[in-house]
Amino acid sequence: MIDRDRLETIVREAGRIALAAWPGDGHALESWEKTPGSPVCTADLAVDSFLKRELQALLPAAGWLSEETTDTRERQQSELVWLVDPIDGTRDYIGGRTGWAISVALVNTRRPLLGYLYAPVRRREEGGEFWFAEAGKGAWRNGARLSASRREALPGARVPARKLAREDADLVLVDQPNSIALRMAMVAAGEADLLATLRWGYEWDIAAAGLIAREAGAAVTDAFGMPLNYNKHDPRAFGVLVSSNGIHAAAVERLAERAARHSA
Repeated sequence: MIDRDRLETIVREAGRIALAAWPGDGHALESWEKTPGSPVCTADLAVDSFLKRELQALLPAAGWLSEETTDTRERQQSELVWLVDPIDGTRDYIGGRTGWAISVALVNTRRPLLGYLYAPVRRREEGGEFWFAEAGKGAWRNGARLSASRREALPGARVPARKLAREDADLVLVDQPNSIALRMAMVAAGEADLLATLRWGYEWDIAAAGLIAREAGAAVTDAFGMPLNYNKHDPRAFGVLVSSNGIHAAAVERLAERAARHSA
């Protein structure tokens, strides 16, 4: 049995470490690009190191997969694995904006069991936004149970994005945090109706938020409408689609041609 109180304390402390270096509070920060278009900073590495040490001590049998740690095949030898993005939304973090979060998920036999997001500078007066879900038991933000969007019509659906493709002109733009996990969580909270990406992404980006959205009642799949699996040999999936159940089939149909084209 995992100590959930201790786990929450670890995630909150990771947020404190990130907040202590956040440029939005005037802190100086060293950052660079791992690859073109993929920024990283010293806070990413500090949070990653802390979480790896503490989470592996909490559950020694679990494997480890993180954006900021070199992947090894050892993780696939365990049914349990931690999937971690130490700072999801690094661009917003480096820019001193609020759209970033700590993302931690525990996966059991390819399915998320526990999911945590912590965005310490959002709703700061409440101590940040703390999201939690447990498989089969629901999802919460700051202690309030979440209920996902129940929209039934795709036209007019709220999408957290900066711009829309021409064929999506009937959708409605809402605020877009840089963190994909927070955008997914917006659907879980009923603050958006649809989140879709059409690119290859990594398991650590979506595992925690995917569980939160699913436990809140949203549909969560890849861009083709297929179930998401975790702790795969290749820890990627093409796209993620999170929406109210009532518009999911229509969204899959609308995206089908583009998904096929971009995934080729």
